[in-house]
Amino acid sequence: MKFFLLLPLLFTVATSAAQEYALGPDSARQTGVPEGKVTQHEWRSDVFPGTVRDYWIYVPAQYAGSKDAALMVFQDGGGFVNPERNWRAPIVFDNLIHRGEMPITIGIFVNPGVMPALKDEYRERYNRSFEYDALGDRYSRFLIEELLPEIEKEYRISDDPNDRAIAGSSSGAIAAFTVAWNRPDSFRRVLSFVGSYNNLRGGQDYPSLVRKTEGKPLRVFLQDGRKDQSIYGGDWKTGNLAMASALEYAGYELRVVIGNEGHNSRHGSAILPDALRWLWQAHPEPVGRPKPIGPRHTVSEIIDPNEEWEVVSSGHNLTEGPAIDREGNVYFTDLRESKIHKISTNGKVSLFKEDTGNANGLMIGPDGRLYACQNGRKRIVAYSTEDGSETVIAEDVGSNDLAVTSDGLIYFTDFGNKRVWLIDEDGRKRVVHEGIGRPNGVILSPDESLLMVADYGGRFVWSFQIQPDGSLANGQPFYHLEIPGESDNTAADGMTLAGNGFLFVTTNLGLQICDQAGRVNAILPSPQPGPLTNVIFAGPEMQTLYVTSADKVFKRKVRWKGILPWAPSKPPRPRL
Repeated sequence: MKFFLLLPLLFTVATSAAQEYALGPDSARQTGVPEGKVTQHEWRSDVFPGTVRDYWIYVPAQYAGSKDAALMVFQDGGGFVNPERNWRAPIVFDNLIHRGEMPITIGIFVNPGVMPALKDEYRERYNRSFEYDALGDRYSRFLIEELLPEIEKEYRISDDPNDRAIAGSSSGAIAAFTVAWNRPDSFRRVLSFVGSYNNLRGGQDYPSLVRKTEGKPLRVFLQDGRKDQSIYGGDWKTGNLAMASALEYAGYELRVVIGNEGHNSRHGSAILPDALRWLWQAHPEPVGRPKPIGPRHTVSEIIDPNEEWEVVSSGHNLTEGPAIDREGNVYFTDLRESKIHKISTNGKVSLFKEDTGNANGLMIGPDGRLYACQNGRKRIVAYSTEDGSETVIAEDVGSNDLAVTSDGLIYFTDFGNKRVWLIDEDGRKRVVHEGIGRPNGVILSPDESLLMVADYGGRFVWSFQIQPDGSLANGQPFYHLEIPGESDNTAADGMTLAGNGFLFVTTNLGLQICDQAGRVNAILPSPQPGPLTNVIFAGPEMQTLYVTSADKVFKRKVRWKGILPWAPSKPPRPRL
């Protein structure tokens, strides 16, 4: 019982082992309450090719089509929509909507997909775990990009994420959370009954991710039972309590109800009306961002809750390689358009250079020139920041990103050939490391004693000790990054450093922030769908992060300060 005492305001704990959970009047037809209409449909998916599934649409009697309705999606929809089984969601909707305890809401009840067998003697392939238990964005895309647009052809549904809820039980519950977690721009209210936050397809990672990731505007209702199952994938009650603890630590709007039942719908269906009332409480007021209460919450130390990502430049093809000069101007590449743009200290964006040979990584050197990886022309060049004139530094090399020391040595990654190169003070080039799967971003430690190389195709950033002759030694896969559920790599790319030695790494999960010991302490999600490509500190007091992402460049003011790449300094001793 000690754990429950940690969250006295959040938990409702059933105390009688013999307690029965009977359905209440809100789960039964009531005189004078108009009945909504339920229709059944079939869907053949492209996101999950070859699959067929049933889904049901509930339309409340109060829906007139003149205004947008709220939306709620249920996984394992056949069980929730059936008026003869425990959940009886349409009946509950009728009663609550009639009394104004939830908004006029269209319900979508979706079954998991099944791939039909080609012959009677063959078995179908069942997609439920593949769709529900994975942590990636595939199921989110199925709902948001495929199924809902079809339904919206006939019904007016609000596109405000505060008007959208999603629910499920067991694996359907973690699926509901995953959709909202990946796409809070589409769903912000989650009902989770006996959720499978365990190691079926990576769900056990959620408590850690919730603690590390910048808070998202979500309201979450968690239910589980003391007798929930303990099987090969883990203990379900432990998983739900871990989720509850993480969500509370991160400051989410949360209610947790722990009962006496096992892995079934008895308790959940009995409290469904109350859960819905809580979920829609105060609507249409928007769901707010979390307010962390946990100690040593690194995200809260880094970000200012009053600051958001702001678009600096847009309309590009693929932005990359931000670099800062001594005046504070920021340069970035549009790799596919073969251009370099300049963001002046006054915020104005201008074209700095055209026909750059598909320049990618950029870095200002100690001589004030802008060094660039011209991978399209297989060379390293340097541009004068005054007139844009170009000098060739090295030829006949593949290059992706580079780092320049205060003494003028240049390290660069050769993505295609799995190499790290060095150009010494005499302009001679040589390979200093081979073997990283897909070497990408590269950066020097604040004191220039170490070189960090990001492996785009793996989960690590490597750390090497720089020897007196510039060679690399004692390499280790040192920084252990988080990987999204359906991927085997991080897409680790550009990097920058804060003055305290923390490493900021752009990945497909967003901006992962590692301490000096190599551990991810915080994650800032990308300001738009898709991975980030690069990052740098700039701005007044070096407290503005600039990130590149697909067609845009974003900036955001933060509490930590960055370091200037040409001014070596010894970082503080790490907390181990």
